[in-house]
Amino acid sequence: MNFNMSISENITNIKSSLPEHITLVAVSKTKPNSDIQEAYDAGQRIFGENKIQEMVDKYNVLPKDIKWHMIGHLQRNKVKYMAHFVDLIHGVDSFKTLKEIDKQAKKHNRVINCLLQAKIAEEHSKFGLSFTEIEEILTSEELERLENIKVVGLMGMSTFTDDTEQIKSEFSNLNSFFKKLNVQSPSLNILSIGMSGDYLLAIENGSTMVRVGSAIFGSRQ
Repeated sequence: MNFNMSISENITNIKSSLPEHITLVAVSKTKPNSDIQEAYDAGQRIFGENKIQEMVDKYNVLPKDIKWHMIGHLQRNKVKYMAHFVDLIHGVDSFKTLKEIDKQAKKHNRVINCLLQAKIAEEHSKFGLSFTEIEEILTSEELERLENIKVVGLMGMSTFTDDTEQIKSEFSNLNSFFKKLNVQSPSLNILSIGMSGDYLLAIENGSTMVRVGSAIFGSRQ
């Protein structure tokens, strides 16, 4: 982020550099409502949060046409707090979680869009499903019975490293898998990879959705 520039200028600059087919998620976690409002006034409508309670608090006071994305690790017992409004859940890493989202969405007569989180990083701390597990979920009869969720793509987080070749390799592997799935299931059309430090690399390797925080809002406190 250029610290001489405002949030609205950062939004404008980033959007102007993105190809048309790329969706920008402004990662607003820990940021005050005033910062989100400034980004909103600059035309941004999609915001990502990693804590459900914080997202609920912001949803309650900010403009209602904002699309809220849950991008953090999801605890099943908290799905109920956001089921009435969340637009997309990025980090679904188990079939049990899909079932819980479906159950809570049904209570609000909604269909909630979900991304399956693929484990592509080497770090043990990163959550996610293996490619085999993802295929098993997508081809299961159980998934067809879940009428209040829709799996619309994949999400991945690269290893936290300065080695761009490794990051590129991880993104590329996921993109190849994503393309294979997309041929079988055209409704899987979102690949959410890339954050402030590597989103340009992610776009080169097939990303359709980037999650950008610090390059918009500055570093977190």
